[in-house]
Amino acid sequence: MSEQHAFILHAKTRPEKADAFEALFRAYVEPSRAEPGCIEYHMLRDQQDPTLFIFYEVWASQAHLDVHSNLPHMQQFFAQRMDYLERDFEIRRIDMLSPSSASR
Repeated sequence: MSEQHAFILHAKTRPEKADAFEALFRAYVEPSRAEPGCIEYHMLRDQQDPTLFIFYEVWASQAHLDVHSNLPHMQQFFAQRMDYLERDFEIRRIDMLSPSSASR
């Protein structure tokens, strides 16, 4: 499992942009899950703070994540992210200690 690239990303949106952010990224979930090397891809919204979105992603390798990150829609969003965000992404690398639910 050491090759896998797993992380949790927090996206703290501007209050007036939260719903637009959700609509934009909700449309990316299924296509992202279908990409080669995507093991897990989850988008969550905090119940206590609806401006906080959390992404839980596991990719087979850094190279797979790099392909995903360099897709045109992802590059466009990254360039414009601060239009949506109150502060830049907080990304925490994680180690997978249990098998992916997708592998069952």
